[in-house]
Amino acid sequence: MGTTERLVNASQSIWDRYLEHPFILGIQNGTLEKERFLDYILQDYLYIREYTRVFSIGIAKARSNETMRLFTEYVAMLVKYELDTQTGYIAECGLSEAAVEATELALPNRSYTSYMLKVAYEEGEAEILTALMPCALTYEWIARKILEANPEAGKDEFYGQWVTSYADDYHDYNVELTEALDALTADYTEKQLAHLEEIFIACSRYELGFWNMAWEGRAAW
Repeated sequence: MGTTERLVNASQSIWDRYLEHPFILGIQNGTLEKERFLDYILQDYLYIREYTRVFSIGIAKARSNETMRLFTEYVAMLVKYELDTQTGYIAECGLSEAAVEATELALPNRSYTSYMLKVAYEEGEAEILTALMPCALTYEWIARKILEANPEAGKDEFYGQWVTSYADDYHDYNVELTEALDALTADYTEKQLAHLEEIFIACSRYELGFWNMAWEGRAAW
């Protein structure tokens, strides 16, 4: 069993709760209020900017050209595609760039991104990658589970793009991240692997907190 599989197995009970979450079910069934989704997109836009910074620190700490290339490519993808997708939804909902820039990180968002940045500044490339992966892997997993439960979700006029994008567009990147983490930690001791579990589980819990924040909306800010 590779490191990534071990970490996912350790977090599975948390991941399963995502699929029962009213925010996810609302996207799955096309019933989620657009106001809730817009609040979520605003926070996710701010999150992605911090998430990209974590990858950037990973570039500086990379010990090999291969790891540096991987982190660099992911930064480029996040800036080119992920932020553009969020910006598209924001524009569709009629918000100006000034309104977006005036939005502050909600407390759950700030706590999550601060934790990842702490790992990035204090630890090594494998630990940084471990902190980043719950976000990368769970979005693809959630989107695919949504389509399994409701194949029509990908055709929804508003939410379909979100579902299909995360179900398909990031798969190859996630395979690369998985292979990289497994390779970087092939010789890790049990103590080191247990520490990675702590990081991965913490970030998986933060992901659940992010969905809670998205459902509660501005009341959680």
